[in-house]
Amino acid sequence: METMPKKESNASPHNMAGKVVLVTGGGSGIGRAAAIRMAQAGASAVVIAGRRQSEGEAVAAECLAAGAQSCYVQTDVTQENDVQRLIDTVLTRFGRLDAAFNNAGRQERRASLHAQESGIYDAVFDANVRAVFLCMKYQLPPMLARGNGSIVINTSVSGVRNPNPGLALYSASKAATISLMKSAAMEYAPQGIRINAIAPGRVVTDMMLASGIADMSAVAAGLPLKRMGQPEEVAEAVLWLLSDAASYVVGHVLAADGGFLAS
Repeated sequence: METMPKKESNASPHNMAGKVVLVTGGGSGIGRAAAIRMAQAGASAVVIAGRRQSEGEAVAAECLAAGAQSCYVQTDVTQENDVQRLIDTVLTRFGRLDAAFNNAGRQERRASLHAQESGIYDAVFDANVRAVFLCMKYQLPPMLARGNGSIVINTSVSGVRNPNPGLALYSASKAATISLMKSAAMEYAPQGIRINAIAPGRVVTDMMLASGIADMSAVAAGLPLKRMGQPEEVAEAVLWLLSDAASYVVGHVLAADGGFLAS
């Protein structure tokens, strides 16, 4: 029976020492928190991708202050040319790609399904499904060339527990993302690449605050922990999934939800 190779006694696998990490949607919220946490955990480089230049550059500066090389690459992850240019930039500047957090996403304004315009469907599925496909399409080849790598996809508890009245498109897109993740995880695990997903619950982000929920305090009161989550709490779970500490975790959806799915 094969056994896991022994690590040095002073080695901590729960870090990103020496790794080049990419975070999409890294300008705010969970993406920002994750990028900074990767830098704090010893990543040699953290690349921030997103559409908003000022926010992205600010996060890159925070990663630099935390000890990692860092840069911002303006990117619309729904556009293939942008994604290809993003990965080319990572490889040109840092020579490799060890880990990626595909975090960028979009949620429609809460409304009944019949009131949603067809263009909203395209926007939500492009941001939440097409973008994940495109990112993995270009992230996987350099990882395959090295024979290892780790990818985490930001999905949602809405993709695990349905129905979600008023957010049908978002929920459906996140369920599709989970299916895409699991298929990719099974395909690439034999080649040394681990692919997993994080499923945040009610977390205080710009997306959550703009979702149309009238009473956030009531939402918090309905959770087992009786409070909303913070982006930094989700970032800790992302760090674990991307790190070697989760070396035997493949195709898993990790809920960071304050007990929402269990309640």
